[in-house]
Amino acid sequence: MAEPVTPTIRTSAKAVVVHNGRVLLQRAMWEGTDCYFLPGGGQRPGEPLDAAACREVHEETGLTVRVVRMLRLREYIGANHEHADTEAGTHRIEAIFHCTPDGTPGQLSGHAEDDLQTGLEWVELEKVPGRNLLPHALRLRIAALAASDPHIGYVGDVA
Repeated sequence: MAEPVTPTIRTSAKAVVVHNGRVLLQRAMWEGTDCYFLPGGGQRPGEPLDAAACREVHEETGLTVRVVRMLRLREYIGANHEHADTEAGTHRIEAIFHCTPDGTPGQLSGHAEDDLQTGLEWVELEKVPGRNLLPHALRLRIAALAASDPHIGYVGDVA
């Protein structure tokens, strides 16, 4: 019998960067599938979550952004989802912030891209539900920003 795994909790910040009715997404290759993620990443000790979102966006995209408000708090407890056999030790807590670029966004070019990242793309908010944005539970919630209905809140343990 395998030893039980004690998950390590990791906090991170993600950004829904919106400009002219479009949201900035990272294109990625994950488990052999083309998909999209929100820019963002791990929080550093002593760093506020909103500052972590701004730092991560700058590192991954080259954009300087400002936080408008927090949209969501998401958890991912690996033992409860599809890849429980390999992700039982994963427990992520993600603060998801609505951000806007400072100034007009120019050419995108991050200096610390994620390993899975294959590019960056501005996607019309209305088209987000049709994209393979992970986690899927966020697609409609992000698209709702087009109607100025962000429905702020805790989304729970979603994959």
